[in-house]
Amino acid sequence: PLPEGLVDGSRLERAIFTPSAKAEVGEHDENISYDDVVAMVGDDIAGRLSELTLKIYTAAEKIARERGIILADTKVEFGYDAVSGAITLGDEVLTPDSSRFWDAATYEPGKAQPSYDKQYVRDWLTSAESGWDRNSDTPPPALPEDVVARTRSRYVEAYEKLTGKAFS
Repeated sequence: PLPEGLVDGSRLERAIFTPSAKAEVGEHDENISYDDVVAMVGDDIAGRLSELTLKIYTAAEKIARERGIILADTKVEFGYDAVSGAITLGDEVLTPDSSRFWDAATYEPGKAQPSYDKQYVRDWLTSAESGWDRNSDTPPPALPEDVVARTRSRYVEAYEKLTGKAFS
């Protein structure tokens, strides 16, 4: 359980493992319990997945913090080879599409944080301005140039802060 008194953007004392399962295409992944993970893959593998996830997050969080960015959370995906027992980190890792990056200089618990991630696109798609109803059978509208440009700008800013290199 999470501690009492948390507000939007609160920092936890330590990182936690919050597993999820893949959802249908276009839907959000479904949060599941650790017991659900154990039921799916067994106790040993569930423990390894938790340990690997927290090691990846902890190492990345330290690097981001040293560069003035808060790694609020991230999603990692693993594959498992039942024959060899190998666990493989797959898909994208620590990108603005799989992580929430916040500028440490403007961090203010208790309110929504400006972010270097795809939330800006999500917010626009769910706004009245987009005119799109996610529950409809229609595909989302094309993103306006300003939404694309602002999203790109945030991604580039995150890249430059995290790597210390100019994006070219």
